[in-house]
Amino acid sequence: MSAPIGIFDSGYGGLTILKEIVTALPDYDFLYLGDNARAPYGTRSFDIVYDFTLQAVQHLFAQGAPLVILACNTASAKALRSIQQKYLPISEDPSRRVLGVIRPTVEVLKEHTKTGHVGILATPGTINSHSYQMEIEKMNPGMQVSELACPMWVPLVETGEFGGPGADYFVKKYVDQILEDDPEIDTLILGCTHYPLLYPKIREYTPEHIRILPQGELVAESLTDYLKRHPEMDSRLSKNGCIEYLTTESCDKFNPLASLFLDRPVSSSRIHL
Repeated sequence: MSAPIGIFDSGYGGLTILKEIVTALPDYDFLYLGDNARAPYGTRSFDIVYDFTLQAVQHLFAQGAPLVILACNTASAKALRSIQQKYLPISEDPSRRVLGVIRPTVEVLKEHTKTGHVGILATPGTINSHSYQMEIEKMNPGMQVSELACPMWVPLVETGEFGGPGADYFVKKYVDQILEDDPEIDTLILGCTHYPLLYPKIREYTPEHIRILPQGELVAESLTDYLKRHPEMDSRLSKNGCIEYLTTESCDKFNPLASLFLDRPVSSSRIHL
């Protein structure tokens, strides 16, 4: 029986997480679900994000996934805790697990910052939730956190403009702004899974001494460690090296853009949540 690792995102960004996880765990099966028809989630309320995310998680569970990764910062910020605390304990199989992307990112900060000053670049929804700030304060008390919403970065990626000259203005604008807010920042978290596609330009406009942390590798390392520590979960996962893609949007629209994120051809199936 197929028991893939479920990967959920409100759109395309989670594909950057999937790409790194597949590199780290190539033998495992994966089922990716993008709720592209209802994206973006960033401007939606906590209740709506919770409802949409829970629908997606339930669908992935129904397809046999015992473990689901919310490869979406907004879903991780607005829905993860409620799903873990309220839904899973009363679900038909409480041994299933749902994990997010914020905690694995925050856990490694101490290894990277020397000044203790970090910056969070993310969508308005993630910034307004202050989830990173709260998680950092919990795990690294005393660390100085500056947060900045970058509302133009996701549209630049999803319109395919992330490599063009039009992206330079908005990349430089937000990088300059957060470093002006706190010149002592030495580590920047890219708190949106779309942002790795903008990494070359972000690197270009960020001083060399500042470390930039995309989330994909961090989440992949965290998941690999999780499965080593939880052999009871690892034994439930099927390992045939298969990847399946689901979208709530038209496949004709999803496939070419998803291929951009993954650098490989993608063939998806459309579903309704």
